[in-house]
Amino acid sequence: MLPSIYTPAEPFTLGLLGGGQLAKMTAQAAYRMGLRVAVIEHGENSPAGVMTKHEFSAGWRDVEELDKFIAASDVVTLENEFIDPAILDYIAERRLVFPSPDTMRLVQDKFTQKQTFSAVGIPTPAFAEIHTKQDLVDFGIAHGYPFVAKTRRFGYDGYGNATIKRDTEIDMVWRRFMEGEEPRPLLAESFVTFTKELAVIVARNKRGETAVYPCVQTIQQGHICVTVLAPAPIEEHLLKRAQEIALLCVETINGVGVFGIEMFLTSSNEILFNEIAPRPHNSGHYTIEACHTSQYENCVRAVLNLPLGSASMRVPAACMINLLGERTGNGIPDSVIEMLKIDDVALHLYGKKDVRLGRKMGHLTATGVTVDEAFARASRALERFVW
Repeated sequence: MLPSIYTPAEPFTLGLLGGGQLAKMTAQAAYRMGLRVAVIEHGENSPAGVMTKHEFSAGWRDVEELDKFIAASDVVTLENEFIDPAILDYIAERRLVFPSPDTMRLVQDKFTQKQTFSAVGIPTPAFAEIHTKQDLVDFGIAHGYPFVAKTRRFGYDGYGNATIKRDTEIDMVWRRFMEGEEPRPLLAESFVTFTKELAVIVARNKRGETAVYPCVQTIQQGHICVTVLAPAPIEEHLLKRAQEIALLCVETINGVGVFGIEMFLTSSNEILFNEIAPRPHNSGHYTIEACHTSQYENCVRAVLNLPLGSASMRVPAACMINLLGERTGNGIPDSVIEMLKIDDVALHLYGKKDVRLGRKMGHLTATGVTVDEAFARASRALERFVW
């Protein structure tokens, strides 16, 4: 068996590539475990950067800054999947970095993702690589309308996606993605008519030990997750099937760290893989209050090759609601007083300086005896939150 990377007797610094809210909550877990944290981000005073003396604000594309960050870190992990694999290779020559560059190459490109998982029998929507406008036409003929065109890289929260409802829309989508200053390679996917969107968080360490979190339902508005219900209100065999698919995804790419796997539940009770995120995931925020070990603590444990904590829920049910910006301006809310009067609700504000419409500024999590009770409590709290 491989030894753990970290022992408490040693001074140890976890390096975080990215300084947003996911890095902040990972850093909070690391601090509780007695670690130091270094953060590299493009800009000062990021949510995670303000928490540490080891903030590197010139970003990872600045080689001198990156070298300083590497020197300050013992092990490196990341909070977003958009970092060039060449930069991860550069870091990996000097420090352990998880997920590894090889894993990241399999997940950064969404076409490669689908190829990799389809090859081991993971169910996916029909998909195809797109090289020409005619390829989009041919996909529509083969699989019908509507279908979805996606950029293969750098898409999130709906950015980089376009639903093509009829053949007359193909020209517009092609111009949008392929005829600008920087063409963005595409794939096409058949449109999935789903009854629910599901997600499962999986943690895995270097020894291959895993912790699989409950399957949750995610509710999206405008391609942004607004609500998470834990556990998902579906039949037990479907909950287990979603966990099995998620675990197979992570094992297939030899993933080390924490991964969020998004899936669709169809009207025929089939579960289809959608996407994987190689980092802590929005759908796992609820684990801080609702599970024995949060996704953030298990992320730290996983990348340090420590034993993983239990992923089971310590309450019957939970609901997480994202706090999205409703105006433009100062990021400080007007009032949280009335919201905080509600029992069994936890408030998380990310400390972002500026708010804009739809920006994720924080979240709240409510627990309860049932999912319905937790959702009602979270909704009540949201009504009392004032921007």
